[in-house]
Amino acid sequence: MFDKSTQYSYKAQKYQRYRILKYLIIFFILYIVYNCLTAFFFSVWVVDNNTMHPGISAGDRVIFSSFKAPWSINDENPFPYKRGSVVLVDMRHERNQSMPLRAVDGIVRFFTAQQVSIFSGGQYYIKRVIALPGDEITMNNHIFRVKASGSMYSLTEYELSDKPYHPAIPQASDLWDDSIPFSGNMDTILLGPDEYFVISDDRSNTNDSRTWGAISSSIITSKAVIRIWPLNKIELF
Repeated sequence: MFDKSTQYSYKAQKYQRYRILKYLIIFFILYIVYNCLTAFFFSVWVVDNNTMHPGISAGDRVIFSSFKAPWSINDENPFPYKRGSVVLVDMRHERNQSMPLRAVDGIVRFFTAQQVSIFSGGQYYIKRVIALPGDEITMNNHIFRVKASGSMYSLTEYELSDKPYHPAIPQASDLWDDSIPFSGNMDTILLGPDEYFVISDDRSNTNDSRTWGAISSSIITSKAVIRIWPLNKIELF
């Protein structure tokens, strides 16, 4: 990149500095654009556990979108998410984060491969939406049945999902009481106007609505768009 003549020629030195400065400015602009996109429209997350196994495994990289297209919400689908959608849930309850801090957080997460955040406390979770506001939901042997709002019939979670998925169903112990989430059974509940029921695909993990209860749309930050790694598992969600 550097020529020996530059140490003798002022003009050559000036041109070399100009080239370096130009490359730095181009890199800086592209980097700022990238981080603005990841902070406000798209973000890449490295999955660090198997709570969504077997569909999504630890080490997978998934792109999430926080952009909600207004044309996707209509009379037939008045909600920003569908049954079966894979979403990112922010259980930190820090909804007052300023935009500059969110941008800085995106930069920190970029350089640390999504492992470090400037915001402390709480955690993000990847979960699947299986019931929307107004739905009635019950669980038997870890399988959910959902009576959609306005429907006369109750269907399994799979019948109401746009895309197929296959949860990992644990073998329930006879010693488990039906009152605990691990039992695989749950009485019927009715979701309120802004309540969503989210669940782990690995049903032996209960960090989901079975223990949290129904959640508000305000803590669902984004929806999974595509898995980009590993290459042999690239998939649109």
